[in-house]
Amino acid sequence: MKKLFPSAAKALEGVVADGQLLAVGGFGLCGIPEALIDALRDSGAKNLTVISNNAGVDGFGLGKLLETHQIKKMISSYVGENKEFERQFLAGELELEFTPQGTLAEKLRAGGAGIPAFFTKTGVGTIVAEGKELREFDGETYVMERSLVPEVSLVKAWRADQSGNLQFRLTARNFNPAAAMAGKICIVEVEEVVETGAIDPDQIHLPGIYVHRIVLNAHPEKRIEKRTITETK
Repeated sequence: MKKLFPSAAKALEGVVADGQLLAVGGFGLCGIPEALIDALRDSGAKNLTVISNNAGVDGFGLGKLLETHQIKKMISSYVGENKEFERQFLAGELELEFTPQGTLAEKLRAGGAGIPAFFTKTGVGTIVAEGKELREFDGETYVMERSLVPEVSLVKAWRADQSGNLQFRLTARNFNPAAAMAGKICIVEVEEVVETGAIDPDQIHLPGIYVHRIVLNAHPEKRIEKRTITETK
């Protein structure tokens, strides 16, 4: 099966549609699939529910999809640093399912592992637990969380081979492997593509069985949210 596609637009063709549940990897602006997000914007798909740790920043990452009003709901753990997100949410234009960060990661991991739900203490006694099943284990109260199985996952990796085996770089790994495993269809943006067998098996972070389509973006922008420097004395 040929997994490499000539462009991000071609990789999304016939896959994305209105009203879908999507997962998008990344943490802040670290490890986000920039080209795939741009192609998703250009596809015109609307009424999307997007699972992502956050929603990018104004004018970049998922922030671009907020500007075009293609996202109707975010399932996220952090929603700061985005004025358009704030404006839409306060105006009632954008739904938000606020999810603790560890719970969000586990919801994706569980989805990829075929586990429909799990219990956690995180969120008990807060609005996070409202409307959810509570159960007692060993004298402690836990809340049941349903797993997430997005129809499409958009993921960023550093390197892929022709079979879709992936390597991630440093903290850019973040939510990407969990998002990739959870999605029914996984599309991956990479900076380098090598022949199958060129990556040492011990260095493969995610096996190609989870990856359906690959697109090469050799020179992503890789923005930094906040640059911190030390003043020269």
